[in-house]
Amino acid sequence: MPELPEVETIKETLKYLVLDKDIIDVDIFWPKMIKQPDDCAVFKSILTGQTIQDVTRKGKFLVFHLNDHVLVSHLRMEGKYSVHPSDAPIKKHTHVIFHLSTGEDLRYNDVRKFGTMHVFPKGDELTQKPLMTLGPDPFETDFTVDYLYGKLQKTNRLIKVALLDQSIVAGLGNIYVDETLYRAQIHPLRRACTLTKLEVGAVHEHAIQTLEEAVLQGGTTIRSYVNTQGTMGMFQQKLAVYGQTDKPCPSCGTPIVKLRAAGRGTHICTTCQPFQEER
Repeated sequence: MPELPEVETIKETLKYLVLDKDIIDVDIFWPKMIKQPDDCAVFKSILTGQTIQDVTRKGKFLVFHLNDHVLVSHLRMEGKYSVHPSDAPIKKHTHVIFHLSTGEDLRYNDVRKFGTMHVFPKGDELTQKPLMTLGPDPFETDFTVDYLYGKLQKTNRLIKVALLDQSIVAGLGNIYVDETLYRAQIHPLRRACTLTKLEVGAVHEHAIQTLEEAVLQGGTTIRSYVNTQGTMGMFQQKLAVYGQTDKPCPSCGTPIVKLRAAGRGTHICTTCQPFQEER
């Protein structure tokens, strides 16, 4: 699943490709993706004639700002946007096409069909699901050490699970939680409420640093992720633990171990991230 750095990269690419272009028609081939409104004809009617004024990101969501409405899009596991000439062949698994006034199409392709789209009147998007349930983005000023410590003190869940909770922090997923906890030297099976404020400070610092580095590298290419122009992210070359099972830890040389945290594949260095439940 694309995480914050991948979605940030896609956002920046889309801004270059579609900003200030008008939507003149919409084709929908998989109606189940359209969640709000739940009528595809209404969805199409709302968007037709709108201009794409901006593209932003909230957590893992892409937000298209139009004249009067906002389109909120989640890519889920395999979703991809791409821009093509309108007469270009349509690839398999293309489920929504936004026809643009420039003779181009903004096409949404999703092999697994898990992606979602919501349209709201401008200004309502943050007061309704899905965006209203999100915690602060790691790059937002509200994401402070005090905020994170307060949230983690209130849950007995594993720290790995708590950091994956989008209502606590928006945008982190499996890859970057593993990398953050490795850098902070925190074992993922620690209970979140057992972390000291100093340890939470390390998690906070390394979450931001890891994401910043990944954004600069265009994200991480795992399985099928590429950006909107078909370019792979390069942060996988800097991964210390995620997907590195049996390879030596970059810091101490101990082989990286894969374990499971609440059903999620999790990668650690047992030397750099010793388990210690006591505070």
